Amino acid sequence: MTISGEAREVWEQIGNDYWGQSPYWNAYLNERYMLGFDIHYGKHVRTFVDFKSGINSFRFGGPRPIDEKKLDFQAAFLQVGTAEGQNFIDLRVGIHELEYGSGRLIDVRQGPNVRLSFAGFLVQSKIDRWLVDGFAMRPRLDKFGFFDDRPNNQIGFWGVYASRPAPPKTSVELYYLGLDRKQATYQRGTAQEVRQSIGGRVSRPIATERPGWDFDDEALWQFGTFGSGNIRAWTVATETGYRFTNTPLKPRLSVKADISSGDHPASNTLSTFNPLFPKGDYFGVLATTGPGPLNFIDVHPHVELTLPHNVSASFDWIVQWRQSLDDGVYNVPGSLIRAGNASEARYVGNRPGTQIHWQKTRHLWFQGDYGIFYAGRFLKQSQPGRNLNYWCLWTGYEF
Repeated sequence: MTISGEAREVWEQIGNDYWGQSPYWNAYLNERYMLGFDIHYGKHVRTFVDFKSGINSFRFGGPRPIDEKKLDFQAAFLQVGTAEGQNFIDLRVGIHELEYGSGRLIDVRQGPNVRLSFAGFLVQSKIDRWLVDGFAMRPRLDKFGFFDDRPNNQIGFWGVYASRPAPPKTSVELYYLGLDRKQATYQRGTAQEVRQSIGGRVSRPIATERPGWDFDDEALWQFGTFGSGNIRAWTVATETGYRFTNTPLKPRLSVKADISSGDHPASNTLSTFNPLFPKGDYFGVLATTGPGPLNFIDVHPHVELTLPHNVSASFDWIVQWRQSLDDGVYNVPGSLIRAGNASEARYVGNRPGTQIHWQKTRHLWFQGDYGIFYAGRFLKQSQPGRNLNYWCLWTGYEF
């Protein structure tokens, strides 16, 4: 039996949330506590249980579902299968976390206080050099009480995700993902959404010992139906970086350039890209506020520095536009926060930000984030268009 756990405290403060649509200042404390038990009964049977508790204090308007959960299961599954070796296959049934690739599409939602989990079954296998997962699940509805989360019967999620290493030091991933939402809302309206996603990712990890290039490139095509119409959407996401390990502070310089399709409501085809279940801090600083990866174009330079005493610092600047002038701006989970027909401007805004992380010991860490999202022409014309100000202090203990 292996026991694991986490305690995390986060003080978050937001000014002009959603560029002035919410109260001027909103400051609150989030607490997360987790405790897990991983038990192996020989080589073929395993049970895993992970409890979660999230507490929110002082938030104006009360906690959101991503902020508070008195006590529930984050994971609770039974696993049976063959012993791991050159080839293996395992079946898991119960409550699961899902995290694949860079987290652009499927992630545990580490940034928000309450992590995401799914209920259903998962088959994991290894065939030669390929790792292949197949799953059919429903996301769990986040509620505030004690053991009251339930599978969301309005959403079905299934897919196959395969990955393998490739020379030189490269990873290749291919996947198919299916989503059925009984009530999905975009700027054009609300209807049942049945969306299929086919994509691939090629990546190389960040250099640590020797100078070198890293990259993370992903492309995705989506099709299906939205009400009586069709779905045709897409995204391309890239990141290219270089680490200088032989110079002081071992800087890494990188640039992200991403684009995802937006809608044209005059047609009978929904063109808004759906990021499915992305990571909460999709664009880094501004983890739970600001724009999400729908209908956007961005350029995102980034500098990382390694300081003495296990301290790291990063500085980035994201510039964002709308891909379609007929579609609006959405948040990270995919909800519309600013309709696009109020302005014909493409430029949404830009956000400089910084993050400092101190790994005090193997288990204890501290972090500070700060960012300002300067409203661009689209936000100012569609009103309100105030600059968004964000800062956050974190501390955590993990074992």
